[in-house]
Amino acid sequence: MQGELLAELPAAAAVAYAGLLGLLIGSFLNVVIHRIPLGESLLRPGSRCPGCQRPIRPWENVPVLSWLLLRGRCAGCGRWISLRYPAVELLTGMLFAALVYRTGVGWMTPVWLAWGAALVTAAVIDFDHRFIPDEVTLGGLAVALVCVPVAHWLEGQLWVEALLRSALGALLGGGMLWIVGFVHARLSVAMGRSFKHWPGEGEEIPKPASLDYWTWFPGMGFGDVKLLAMIGAVVGPWGVMETVVVASLLGLVMALAWAAGTRRFDAPFGFGPAITAAALLGVLVPWRPF
Repeated sequence: MQGELLAELPAAAAVAYAGLLGLLIGSFLNVVIHRIPLGESLLRPGSRCPGCQRPIRPWENVPVLSWLLLRGRCAGCGRWISLRYPAVELLTGMLFAALVYRTGVGWMTPVWLAWGAALVTAAVIDFDHRFIPDEVTLGGLAVALVCVPVAHWLEGQLWVEALLRSALGALLGGGMLWIVGFVHARLSVAMGRSFKHWPGEGEEIPKPASLDYWTWFPGMGFGDVKLLAMIGAVVGPWGVMETVVVASLLGLVMALAWAAGTRRFDAPFGFGPAITAAALLGVLVPWRPF
């Protein structure tokens, strides 16, 4: 019994360390989620209260704990600090711990954790603003196409096979959703359907010579296409196909819940949270081998 307990300690320690790292990364993700949509620098100025502009001291910025000790209010002006901040920190900590618990510790570990952080960022920004920044999707895609094959190669796989798997996953993920959006756009035009946001007041339907013809679709942002490409580069072709199927089901549930909440069936919402949740479920469900 004692020997089994000692054998489990390193794995338990890795999960705990990952959770603590996730709390810290989650604190930084709050900055990313707030500033990227505003076009602000992630480094300057330092964190400060949006109300009184008072700089946040280091001991007031401890993930989750500071929010609890401050009772959710700024120490200077008493302004309410959104529950979103500790929620993102706690979510990222739990996600990092779950990823390490599920996939183990190896060369892919930094990739899994960075991927998880990117998905949290994409989901929250898309929920708030209904767009996903290229810094997350295209930046994550570029990193994944380099780091995933190298990590698998260091773990003993053939580098060419790992590269092809990652590239095929990216093409399949982005390509499947692009086809759906493109076909829907062409059918909408052929049927004379109109949308409030597409092509826009006073604007003409995009023509084949325009880039918008290929990348601007009614009811779907091109950020979703790039997000699925980034996901596919990490989980490969089978993983990204699972993501598409599960995301479709989750998207339907979200659409019904959103319609019930807004009392409108035409109220737009971001599809990114459904995609990211589906991708994470595909990795974290216990039947997938690693």
